[in-house]
Amino acid sequence: MEYTMSYDFNADEVFEIAEQIERNGVRFYREAAENISDASVHSLFLDLAAMEAEHEKVFASMRADLADEEREPTVFDPEGEAALYLRALADFQVFGKEEEENFILSGDLIEQEKIRKILKAAIGLEKESIVFYLGMKELVPTKFGKDKIDKIIKEEMGHIRFLSGLQKKLLATGVK
Repeated sequence: MEYTMSYDFNADEVFEIAEQIERNGVRFYREAAENISDASVHSLFLDLAAMEAEHEKVFASMRADLADEEREPTVFDPEGEAALYLRALADFQVFGKEEEENFILSGDLIEQEKIRKILKAAIGLEKESIVFYLGMKELVPTKFGKDKIDKIIKEEMGHIRFLSGLQKKLLATGVK
């Protein structure tokens, strides 16, 4: 007989992760802006950071609207270790991979190549977040708000559409 350990999450915990991922996105875009000298693109990355901050507020609002049952702990955790685990998970999974970010933001690339790499990385990170949330959704039982995770996924899909359009526009105009 084989035993496996299972851990279910509730919607509240997944929204907590989503908020942290958005904070990580704010940091990513601010750092990207600091590494770009073109004023319009610099401003654009700051706007993207602001969009991530707004996303965090949207997720916090969605989280505040959760029913009590969707906030119920799924495991006994008197020390609050699950919250620490969730923060670490969010920091590692999406917009938190320092090695990749440092390479992308390296000063050795010409400006247009930096912009191209930043946008490509941003789209990739947004895609990773969707895959992450799809996986998390499977760990949230229906009674703990499984259907609410679709709202996070929908928001992130909108971000990919926006970034993809932006990438096409910037690359078509040949950013300096």
